[in-house]
Amino acid sequence: MVHHQRASLLLHHTQQQDQEAAGGNKVEELRCRLADCACHHRKHGHDALLLMLAGFAFVSCLLLVLLLPSSPFSAAMDDLLQLGRSTRCDQETTPPAAAPAPCSAVSNGTICCDRTALRTDVCVMRGDVRTQGATNSLFLLLPANSTSADERIRPYTRKWESSVMSTIDELRLRTVPEASRCDVRHDVPAVIFSTGGYTGNVYHEFNDGIIPLYITARRYNRKVVFVMLEYHDWWITKYGHVLDQLSDHAPIDFASDNRTHCFPEAVVGLRIHDELAVDASRMPGSESIQDFRQMLDEAHRGRVEAIIQEEKEKTKAAAAPAVGSDDKPRLVIVSRNGSRAIENEAELARAARRAGFRVDLLRPRPDTELAQMYRVLNGSDVMVGVHGAAMTHFLFMRPGSVFIQVVPLGTDWAAENYYGEPARRLGLRYIPYKILPSESSLYRQYARDDPVLTDPAAVNAKGWQVTKKVYLDGQNVRLDMARFRRRLREAYGHWAAQRLGQPL
Repeated sequence: MVHHQRASLLLHHTQQQDQEAAGGNKVEELRCRLADCACHHRKHGHDALLLMLAGFAFVSCLLLVLLLPSSPFSAAMDDLLQLGRSTRCDQETTPPAAAPAPCSAVSNGTICCDRTALRTDVCVMRGDVRTQGATNSLFLLLPANSTSADERIRPYTRKWESSVMSTIDELRLRTVPEASRCDVRHDVPAVIFSTGGYTGNVYHEFNDGIIPLYITARRYNRKVVFVMLEYHDWWITKYGHVLDQLSDHAPIDFASDNRTHCFPEAVVGLRIHDELAVDASRMPGSESIQDFRQMLDEAHRGRVEAIIQEEKEKTKAAAAPAVGSDDKPRLVIVSRNGSRAIENEAELARAARRAGFRVDLLRPRPDTELAQMYRVLNGSDVMVGVHGAAMTHFLFMRPGSVFIQVVPLGTDWAAENYYGEPARRLGLRYIPYKILPSESSLYRQYARDDPVLTDPAAVNAKGWQVTKKVYLDGQNVRLDMARFRRRLREAYGHWAAQRLGQPL
């Protein structure tokens, strides 16, 4: 799967940052030692006289602060008081308040680009912004004597991965004294991003696109226009219901729409927090991944109801009971074709039925309607599947549901970081099932002492192409049902405890 590809690059960037931080820590340590030294000498100076003079000065300043609360002097004194509180000799230094994010406040007639993040660049243009699709350009009109600006950006959220970024169209952002007249004038901002890159892989569609779009656009409360590079009709069809939750306006195909669109503001690029994550501390209203999932629920509700009605009309019978409404918990097996398939899938289904589950087999195809997937998984109590992009569909499950991920050899890190931890943040009960070497098809291909079986980490260290060939494309699993039944019992127990309202 393509999102394994550059984990080592991310680690390299992190190590560089750690080294820089270590340097900063040494400077801070030296500063603190000097401060302690200074404090020590002050304690042995003319303490009484200095304290008395300092007391008079403090009282005088305090009176000025109280009498002139709106004066510049008051603000300066407040800064001094804050500084004094943060450098007392008998306390640890108080860390300064977090600085505002770059480009969080952009004045009119400005282009500001935040290039500090590891994963993405984001530029903000404010003023009279105009598009020119033929030259992949955005213009900001300014008087001729104004300071000029010229920036370039590829608006995709995998900036650290040069191979895929080279496939993303580059936009040029410039200040100019004049440009083409407006064919369409909008009174709301634009958010401009690419649906290229790894689009076509559902993990990347959500991680690199849909969730960052939610993070970036949510603050506009649907009063925003989406302008897309590498526009795909199928992508619009697939995610149109989601776009409708984030924007009241039709999206624009940047390359094919030759008209000049004018905006009061443009955000070029999307912000991303982590793998399938929404960091509430960085969101307006402290929205989290649970709020994102609620948005997905609202986006698909209408279509799901329509699907149920269509099925009712086809069968000419009473509406089918709501998914999962009987007395048995519903377990969905997400089936894979090709690599990492469960070779004894039928045996797994039988074991799940014996454990008390109503079992459904889900085989998603590229043309499977997203609302169909949402209906099935939103109504399930347990999802079982082998590590891969399709596990992204855990986002469709209700908080409190169970997600059992079968973890093949050599995929432990990716399984945990891409799906395990994000599932926990969503509020799911995450149960990993790490297979034994004997449960892998590789067990039939390699000697028992081969590093492929005994030391997957060493094999992965040889590079992405080796990992892909051996563990991702070259491996199926045959579950040891005696072991796996314990996971089924755990999932059933979780469901039963929830129904009884018992603590989990």
